[in-house]
Amino acid sequence: MTATVIDGKAIAAALVAGIAKTVERLVLTQRLTPGLAVVLIGDNPASTVYVRNKVKQCELAGLRSQLHHLPADVREDDVINLVRGLNGRDDVHGILVQLPLPPQVRAAAVIETIDPAKDVDGFHVVNVGRLFGGLPGALVPCTPQGCLHLIFSVRRDLSGLAAVVIGRSSIVGKPMAQLLLDENCTVTIAHSRSADLPAICRGADLLIAAVGRPQMVRQDWIKPGAIVIDVGINRVADGRGGSRLVGDVDFAAALTVASAITPVPGGVGPMTVALLLRNTLIAACRQRGIDEPEV
Repeated sequence: MTATVIDGKAIAAALVAGIAKTVERLVLTQRLTPGLAVVLIGDNPASTVYVRNKVKQCELAGLRSQLHHLPADVREDDVINLVRGLNGRDDVHGILVQLPLPPQVRAAAVIETIDPAKDVDGFHVVNVGRLFGGLPGALVPCTPQGCLHLIFSVRRDLSGLAAVVIGRSSIVGKPMAQLLLDENCTVTIAHSRSADLPAICRGADLLIAAVGRPQMVRQDWIKPGAIVIDVGINRVADGRGGSRLVGDVDFAAALTVASAITPVPGGVGPMTVALLLRNTLIAACRQRGIDEPEV
């Protein structure tokens, strides 16, 4: 068996193209250009690259982007005041505060300040409550949404499948589990203290790895024919004095046993950005009282 490699880059590009068409129509018919404000604090290299990519994708999709770059020693009150100002702006429909934040700025305090209607990361307690309570109107975290889109690209009906999510973060693991429950999967959340983790994984028809440990998931952890979604992005030495990116799954070995798998890079990462644009589009339509687009 050789697994189907799920091309997240191509799937994301198609989604962004659909968003761009919708935005073009909204500009013409509603005079509405969805706007995303991104707050970046400090000069963390990874965060800087992520933000640059998000701004670029916004431009490709016709969204208006604003970057607010603050110094690493900024006071928490100044960040909160900036967010409050963005909450009140009619041309800002989505607000994203790039994590991680410096130690003097509490992420929870900043996230709680964001208007839930503009919380396109889906981290505010109101959106979290709506998702886990099964209530309408939630803005759902982008990475789990992206994972679900990738799963749907190879299998649409997930009812009855056994799903294992390795990782219990509030950003990926927990919302991913809820989305799979909503698709009628039987879900197990596993983590570093789970007893006999390989055995748990071997029971999964769907295996989502989101722990941040390079190539932790080995071939013999994977049930033959399982769908494997690798959320991990880890930089490791390449043996030639440089480095390369790998996921949480031993990709080459998994290819011989899984039915489908996402690569790293080029899998979940592009989808996360595409779903951020989609969340911003949805938020803009809701704030204007326009029906949500089918993208």
